[in-house]
Amino acid sequence: MYASSSPRESSAAHFRSGPLTADRGFTLLEVLIAVTLMALLFSALYGSYFAVIRARDRASDGMETRRELGATLDLLRREIASARFVRGDKQLRFVVEDRDVFGQPASNLELTTLAPPADPSRRESGVVNVRYRVAEKERLLSLTRQERDVLVESSASPAYPQMEALSSFLVECYDGSKWVKSWDTALNGTLPRLVRVTVQFVENGTPQEFFLLAGPKVTQ
Repeated sequence: MYASSSPRESSAAHFRSGPLTADRGFTLLEVLIAVTLMALLFSALYGSYFAVIRARDRASDGMETRRELGATLDLLRREIASARFVRGDKQLRFVVEDRDVFGQPASNLELTTLAPPADPSRRESGVVNVRYRVAEKERLLSLTRQERDVLVESSASPAYPQMEALSSFLVECYDGSKWVKSWDTALNGTLPRLVRVTVQFVENGTPQEFFLLAGPKVTQ
């Protein structure tokens, strides 16, 4: 006599003897594909991160350059408006020299102007001689400023960078009929009627140009 098994027991036995698909691992090809996808993802994230950092640095540099530009043009406007000259007084002068660096305008400007005392405890007359020069270092231009009290000896301050990363600095004077790039009160005998200052620099690879017009309030 043979004992027969029930259909349920036969089905369970077949399941136990079948392949264990749930325990199957990853193949080498699948691992390589996963690693490649992860490498591509991290490469994209890496590039995006540093692109954002570079864009932030460029924006920060541009803001700093424009801040320096605004401060410089405002200072020049006030100093030109307060320029002083009296015939026969060699201490009072307004001189513009036409120069260039690497083929770009790099004017020299020297003027006598009024300035409020910076330190009440120091002996200052409030009349200063200011010199603007374009300095070159490693093919980079910067605008330097130096001032000296006209009536106080040994009061000259060291030249310091007023604005950096310039492309050009041009000062022009209007004599009533035309614009000229040179001026000397010792020769012209008077202050110019108007002064035009043009500053150029490069921002994000694009040349930028700004200028101001200012005139001495008192001329002789």
